[in-house]
Amino acid sequence: MEAQNNYLELESRIAQVLKNIYDPEIPVSIFDLGLIYEIIVEEGGKVEIVMTLTAPNCPMVDELMEEINEKVRGIQGVSDLVINLTFDPPWTKDMMTEEAMLELGLL
Repeated sequence: MEAQNNYLELESRIAQVLKNIYDPEIPVSIFDLGLIYEIIVEEGGKVEIVMTLTAPNCPMVDELMEEINEKVRGIQGVSDLVINLTFDPPWTKDMMTEEAMLELGLL
C-alpha cells in the first residue's frame, strides 16, 4: 500500500511539472492541451509518459521532448524516463481541459 502511495505521489509531482511545460506554438501547457495520455510510474522510479502532439509533423517536437526529458528527470524519485509518442488516438480539441479552452477563447 505504501509503494502505491509513493507511485501516486510521484505521478502527481510529474503531472505538476508537465502542467508547467507549454506547447511552443500555443500558450497552453501540454497537460491542459490533453497531450499527455498516461503517466506510468514503476518500481525504482522508472517512469513512462505516453503522449501525443497536436500534429504529427510538429516542427518543435525535438525542443519539446528535450524540455520534458530535462524537467521530469529532474524530479526527485525519477530514476529513468521513457517518452512514447503516439498518434492513436489522434489529438483533437476535445482533449483539452476547460481551462485551456477558456485560455484560447474556445468557450
